[in-house]
Formats: sequence, C-alpha cells, structure tokens
Amino acid sequence: METTQRTIVKTISWQSLGIIVMSIIGYLHTGSLTTALSLAGSTVLISSVSYIFHEKLWQRISWGKTVQH
Repeated sequence: METTQRTIVKTISWQSLGIIVMSIIGYLHTGSLTTALSLAGSTVLISSVSYIFHEKLWQRISWGKTVQH
C-alpha cells in the first residue's frame, strides 16, 4: 500500500511535468505565453485532485497485483 504522502509527491511531480507540456502546447497554439500559462495553470488543481482520487481508487483494486514475500 502506498502512503498518502507518496501519492501527493507523485502528484506534484506529475503535475510539474504537465504544466511544462501544457504550456508548450498552449504557446504553440496561441502564440501567447500569458494565455499558455493561464491555460496550464487552470488545470493544475483539478488534475491534481483527480490524480489523487484515481491513485487511491487503484490501490483498492487487487487486479494485476502480485503478492510480495
């Protein structure tokens, strides 16, 4: 079982990468760094909360897990 603290750190790591990628894509599509950063920033909270719930849900599902001795 993974700790909540580990899940939160993974969320921050994942979202950091996401902000960079979303900013680049936003800039390429709009030509505006301000718009790109606004677009990327607006998704952080929703995506972070969704990721934490997704991880916690999958921790409860035993399918695909192996037993460690």
